[in-house]
Amino acid sequence: MRTAMKKKAFISGPILGMENNQGYRDLITEICVSLGFEVIDPWRREKILCETDELCWWTKVPANGFVQRDLDDAERCDVMIVYLPKLSAGACMELFYAKRKGKKIIVVSEMECLSPWIRVHSDAIVKGFEELEDALKSLL
Repeated sequence: MRTAMKKKAFISGPILGMENNQGYRDLITEICVSLGFEVIDPWRREKILCETDELCWWTKVPANGFVQRDLDDAERCDVMIVYLPKLSAGACMELFYAKRKGKKIIVVSEMECLSPWIRVHSDAIVKGFEELEDALKSLL
């Protein structure tokens, strides 16, 4: 008998300017794993690139490979959880790409005035992590 494949959740969120504040990924991971999701977190792979005190470290990252790996991860997910405590170009691009590929999108943000681009490309928008579990359940 074949077992069902686990659904995959991709964690997206700002890195630039928040290199030392990525703890939200652990909280999202914990919520997802408790619901039976396999977690795709590009930060686990890419954080080595950020381990520097150098200003503008981002310009030294091989951009094509960095972006392509994230796009490949977005293609493999069933749902993308986008944490937006502030606007993030990368997170917004991932959100747009994933939605165009038919993925479910949940945005976690306390920002009062989210762009229409974010609202239109989201299946659910919640204010905090305490609402994330219910949003994930409603999309399953």
